Amino acid sequence: MVKHPTSCCSAAEIMAVLFFHTMRYKALDPRNPHNDRFVLSKGHAAPILYAVWAEAGFLPEAELLNLRKISSDLDGHPVPKQAFTDVATGSLGQGLGAACGMAYTGKYFDKASYRVYCMLGDGEVSEGSVWEAMAFAGIYKLDNLVAIFDINRLGQSDPAPLQHQVDVYQKRCEAFGWHAIIVDGHSVEELCKAFGQAKHQPTAIIAKTFKGRGITGIEDKEAWHGKPLPKNMAEQIIQEIYSQVQSKKKILATPPQEDAPSVDIANIRMPTPPNYKVGDKIATRKAYGLALAKLGHASDRIIALDGDTKNSTFSELFKKEHPDRFIECYIAEQNMVSIAVGCATRDRTVPFCSTFAAFFTRAFDQIRMAAISESNINLCGSHCGVSIGEDGPSQMALEDLAMFRSVPMSTVFYPSDGVATEKAVELAANTKGICFIRTSRPENAIIYSNNEDFQVGQAKVVLKSKDDQVTVIGAGVTLHEALAAAEMLKKEKIGVRVLDPFTIKPLDKKLILDCARATKGRILTVEDHYYEGGIGEAVSAAVVGEPGVTVTRLAVSQVPRSGKPAELLKMFGIDKDAIVQAVKGLVTKG
Repeated sequence: MVKHPTSCCSAAEIMAVLFFHTMRYKALDPRNPHNDRFVLSKGHAAPILYAVWAEAGFLPEAELLNLRKISSDLDGHPVPKQAFTDVATGSLGQGLGAACGMAYTGKYFDKASYRVYCMLGDGEVSEGSVWEAMAFAGIYKLDNLVAIFDINRLGQSDPAPLQHQVDVYQKRCEAFGWHAIIVDGHSVEELCKAFGQAKHQPTAIIAKTFKGRGITGIEDKEAWHGKPLPKNMAEQIIQEIYSQVQSKKKILATPPQEDAPSVDIANIRMPTPPNYKVGDKIATRKAYGLALAKLGHASDRIIALDGDTKNSTFSELFKKEHPDRFIECYIAEQNMVSIAVGCATRDRTVPFCSTFAAFFTRAFDQIRMAAISESNINLCGSHCGVSIGEDGPSQMALEDLAMFRSVPMSTVFYPSDGVATEKAVELAANTKGICFIRTSRPENAIIYSNNEDFQVGQAKVVLKSKDDQVTVIGAGVTLHEALAAAEMLKKEKIGVRVLDPFTIKPLDKKLILDCARATKGRILTVEDHYYEGGIGEAVSAAVVGEPGVTVTRLAVSQVPRSGKPAELLKMFGIDKDAIVQAVKGLVTKG
């Protein structure tokens, strides 16, 4: 039984006109780079999307009967294991942002004639992220983008707030810089005409429709959202609908204009090795900007996005060298992530998004959906931890490692110097899935030589001697605190092994265990992050069940405050003195 039949019925004519009149695409090659793109933002109407692709000849019609079965690829909401789905939808309010990324890519990077169509439900228009996307499309005049609002009046549990006030929707769209046309969404003629209007701005088709259109007794009635029809009723309705079919003639899709450039984003390598001097100081946030600008010379498909923080994240260095490949997303982090996901579809670009790491937390749902979309996006979060100093807790990322570690198939880089940062940027560009690079504000010493080899999941022993008593694991600023603590402990004849994890996910479990066994089973983790979900918990999870290994953790235990970085590291017990105390405690206890 089909779930969400009513949400599909309201969009039937829209989908028919789009796929068999308006759109240009190769029906048997849904991911062809020249094709027009379609995003179903109201993902619960998945059955009509599948029906359209069956009608187009891509899906066997019999497969439609396997909807939502574990043996079928036809999930309850669209996902990219289906070749015709570029981005997963279903968490509402995100489809338009991804469509904006696709349209921006088509207009400004590919300079191709493919167009992007996105269908939204009226219920999801209550999501703020929709209006972030509306603003973005208006600012960048995405005239190759068409949003179709299926105004069917009813939400899941109640009518949508504006019900059928299509004129209000029209005014809102116009205020955001769109050309907005009101149509009868069940009139094929009106729809064909509306889709034919090209303007020098994005177009919004505001389609007045009825939920459950064509189903006697259910059309425009509440309490039918997501409910399959009772069997006897379904059979009767199907016959009613069949009796209305006027022509059985197969309509073929119109092929696209083939003018999208061919793109290869495999194996993008830095043009030259890093160029740092051991002992020189640089903040990893600045090293990120330098590395990204450098990588931009290796491929014209490396792009950068930022949310009005480019002079703090140093992505402005990329903008200076590659102005045509920088997208200013303004202060709209949720939309910035969606734009990146759209830009990355069909392997057209390799996006790097940057902002303060703390502000990615508000985009967690977009990041979660990006993972479900099997998207290859790279996110760099600067200003992590209490080490940013005077700006105070609202700017300090102290939850970001927990968040990004929880994302499936994610890779979490936490480089501790300029060389490691440059390598992280290069690796992220070539690593599938969601990559997060955590960067810091303080300037710290370069500790690696320029020819040091870095790999995902490979930690580094930065300091060791034969009679080390404790393995200390730190990253970013706390790695440098650990090295300072080791110097202090050396004067007291206590040796510690200092480990730089480089990637917090995946973690180098083997090296951590080898070090622990060489230091009497003692591990001390120290991190500029809350206790929950950070380095300490990652290491604890890696060594759980290993006999004789103990993990002691130092982390930020409460909401911090403003102050100088050194004062804050001391106040929250993650500076060199705290490490010295903890090591001594472990050694005397032993």
